[in-house]
Amino acid sequence: MKLIVGLGNPGREYEGTRHNAGFMAVDRLASRHAAGAVARGRFHAAVVEARVGDEPCLFMKPTTYMNRSGAAVAEAVGFYKLQPASDLLVIVDDVALPCGTVRIRPGGGAGGHNGLTDVQRALGTQAWPRCRIGIDPAPEFMNQADYVLGRFSDEQWALVAPAIERAADAAEVFVRTGLDAAMNRFNAPAEGGQRHEGT
Repeated sequence: MKLIVGLGNPGREYEGTRHNAGFMAVDRLASRHAAGAVARGRFHAAVVEARVGDEPCLFMKPTTYMNRSGAAVAEAVGFYKLQPASDLLVIVDDVALPCGTVRIRPGGGAGGHNGLTDVQRALGTQAWPRCRIGIDPAPEFMNQADYVLGRFSDEQWALVAPAIERAADAAEVFVRTGLDAAMNRFNAPAEGGQRHEGT
């Protein structure tokens, strides 16, 4: 069993906002692997059960709002007796990455992201994979909270839409062949000359 979690905020007013990039990626996975399935309320989240290849998966969107995402993740991890380091992937937006960028890491800090901070708190460890979708830094004149809760410009969406597809692709590779394979494939520079993080 693999648990694929997209972070975001529930409710129509938050649909399509930058902070909901993780929700969008999980929606793509559900449409690919459980077309027509109706999400159920479970673990303080909207969940869809599916299979990716031979592996059973739970696609999850916590409904507790971003800064309380950890409760849903920890409850599902505990219920299924999952190992976070190998069975969990969290998909999330990241203001530190340019739009169109996807980066996968096996663990690490939260980088100031409230959702990641709460998952880390609830699990009691930083050692779980995360897939980050770049949404660009907030402009200097804009409060970051207002920025992440706003919607993508047309120019940003042209870059983010394919990145969301790539994040869903990366989750599939993670499920089928593991984290290393996903990192090797999706941490390469994206088309357009974006550089590998850390280089």
